[in-house]
Amino acid sequence: MTTHRSPLRARLRRAAALSAAGLTATAVLVACGTEEGDSDAGHSGGHDSAESQTPSEGSEESEQSEQSEPGAEWNDADVAFAQGMIPHHRQAVEMAELAASRAESPEVVELAEAIEAAQAPEIATLTEWLTAWGEDVPAEDEDHSGHDMAGMMSPDDMSTLEQSDGAEFDAAFLRMMIEHHEGAVEMAETEQSGGAYQPALDMAADIVATQGDEIARMNELIDAA
Repeated sequence: MTTHRSPLRARLRRAAALSAAGLTATAVLVACGTEEGDSDAGHSGGHDSAESQTPSEGSEESEQSEQSEPGAEWNDADVAFAQGMIPHHRQAVEMAELAASRAESPEVVELAEAIEAAQAPEIATLTEWLTAWGEDVPAEDEDHSGHDMAGMMSPDDMSTLEQSDGAEFDAAFLRMMIEHHEGAVEMAETEQSGGAYQPALDMAADIVATQGDEIARMNELIDAA
């Protein structure tokens, strides 16, 4: 079906369009005049437009939002966890490194490699947290051995491990590392109950799970020996 349009309606539409165009042009001229007036008033009276305030307000809101993100805060328990776990992990890595040249059991060698691979990166992460918080990072040459920290081996223990070899090393390593892991789990559980920094809480949960599994595995190796 062909649609026909009335000439009269076409003329009326054109007239309406011209009228609308005229109104639009008038509105533009009025707006320009208003902007010039506001501009002059701004120079003379120091008037601030809404547009000039928006970026500043937006920036403040953005900063406040970043500062209030969950997990962005930490407390003394988080600091104690990081400062204690760094030397604790360092000793575990030191013990694990001995296995490469002293262990007889392939299972002990594999376990030691897994311990080193997991804990060395955690030392770096814990160090980054303390640095970002403006807290002291335990010095590498600082003596944390003995029983001032849960599960830490004494100098005599470390000397015994260093001087052993073969099956004797395997037995000493498993016995000491079980005790060492139990101390780490205890420290991690303390962090879980009192910490506030979410990444630290996540690491603590991972330590509890991973080292708990390794304790079970080491007990199996001892029983099988």
